[in-house]
Amino acid sequence: MKTKTARYSGFIRPFSYLIDLIIINVTAFYIFPFHANNSFSYAVFITLAWVLIAIYLGFYEVYRYTKVIAILNCTLKQGFLYTLFCLALELFYSDFLYQKKVVLFVFISLSLILSVKLFIYYFLRRYRLLVGRNFRTVVLLGNTKNTHPLKAFFTENIDYGYKLIKSFTLENHKSEKIEACLSFVFEKKIDEIYCATADLSDKQIREIINFADNNLKTLKFIPDEKQILSRNIKFEYYDYIPVISSRDILQDQTMNKIIKRAFDLLFSTIIILGILSWLIPIMAIIIKLDSKGSVFFVQKRNGLNYNVFNCYKFRSMKFNSHSDVDLALKNDIEITKIGRFIRKNSIDELPQFFNVLWGDMSVVGPRPHPVSHNDKYALMTDKFMVRHFVKPGITGLAQTKGFRGEVESDEDIINRVKYDIFYMENWSILLDIEIIFNTIYITLKGDEKAF
Repeated sequence: MKTKTARYSGFIRPFSYLIDLIIINVTAFYIFPFHANNSFSYAVFITLAWVLIAIYLGFYEVYRYTKVIAILNCTLKQGFLYTLFCLALELFYSDFLYQKKVVLFVFISLSLILSVKLFIYYFLRRYRLLVGRNFRTVVLLGNTKNTHPLKAFFTENIDYGYKLIKSFTLENHKSEKIEACLSFVFEKKIDEIYCATADLSDKQIREIINFADNNLKTLKFIPDEKQILSRNIKFEYYDYIPVISSRDILQDQTMNKIIKRAFDLLFSTIIILGILSWLIPIMAIIIKLDSKGSVFFVQKRNGLNYNVFNCYKFRSMKFNSHSDVDLALKNDIEITKIGRFIRKNSIDELPQFFNVLWGDMSVVGPRPHPVSHNDKYALMTDKFMVRHFVKPGITGLAQTKGFRGEVESDEDIINRVKYDIFYMENWSILLDIEIIFNTIYITLKGDEKAF
């Protein structure tokens, strides 16, 4: 049942292995000839180490839907572990005689390997557009509401290598439509089927799974917007009894906690000393001249484990009795002249770096809501409370995707939660850095939701 579109795909991974191992060995023995007398054994060790670490981390598990940030993150981990191994190996060979050269060897090798990896990644995306090959044919099965986002993705991102052949809606005559879809997949030799789980019964899902298994078809499911599922389901064993943990929070791991907190401390200290040290006196004068009231606005918000903390901002509104429980609305008459400017440019959020320094918040994470709003939002969307498994952030993935500020509809809060959970389950320090740069770019460009 294989199609010609996947004819050469199986060679990409072995080719990548070969190129990378050539780079490592050429760099080790021609650019940095460490151990000429033991070249064979040294080559075996560094080659096996690279392969084993790569298998452990999934370094070559790059798919057409893999994000560049995931490639960079995995490369960083691969480089770190490989450097540790090479340094340990150097201790075995020559008591750290060439430790500086070892680090340089790994850095140069890894840079070349990453360059080749990204070249192949972008070459394939360009190749698909120019030549029209290396595509996976797909069909969608489900109501328009649930399949439309993926349909738009396939249509607008042809370079990812998916060719949408047909969509089967299930608004009526569901059984007949499912049968027609499966017949179409079989006759046209379609590669992948994407089904909306909300539109199918358990029995129908089992039938589709059986069809896909028996006909060697790739089957994937689209969850409903309110069915925000965890990808990090984890098996744990109590003695020999298997227990499923429904959510594995990456930031709960000790090393990740240390990395995340160290980054927060470094970044917040730089902002406080480099910007807020001179900006606070200036803002104090301007805010006082513009309207009566305090320089800072303090609002109770829910953070990690739903604990309440004081969130600090530069005051941008006139004092009123309900300011500590409500969010500002567009064209709100309570916003001051200077307040409108600092809100538009997100300057009012800068004092929250003190919250980061004190440990109440992180630089990147789900945005905290006022205490009075959390119960309301929790009723509007499923999984809302999951956001409180990690520290809230000054900025977050949802904000860079356009879901910040006022919640105008259920869709706004549903998408905000969806992106927040994705961030929690895919966290890496590189993702934090990407979100920070995207936030800076959006702020400089001007965000229409900032008011």
